[in-house]
Amino acid sequence: MVDHIALRVRISGRVQGVWYRAWVREAAERIGLTGWVRNRLDGSVEALFVGPESDIEAMIKACWTGPPMAKVDHIETTPAQGIAPNRFDIKPTV
Repeated sequence: MVDHIALRVRISGRVQGVWYRAWVREAAERIGLTGWVRNRLDGSVEALFVGPESDIEAMIKACWTGPPMAKVDHIETTPAQGIAPNRFDIKPTV
């Protein structure tokens, strides 16, 4: 059995208004991660990724590119509790 981890990710740059959340959900589902993504009022995007560490690393690498109109300046990661639905959701802005 593969060990799962949970990582909270904050992505900054031009990441709102460019379909970034939908792109994150599609990419996470394709990789097989569970969790969620949401916009933050400060203009960043926040996500919780739950899954095998190697898959989360691949997702974070992909987040640096994102959808075509995005421009990522910074990605901050912190360990998190792995409490997530058995799917990947888009949550409301906070």
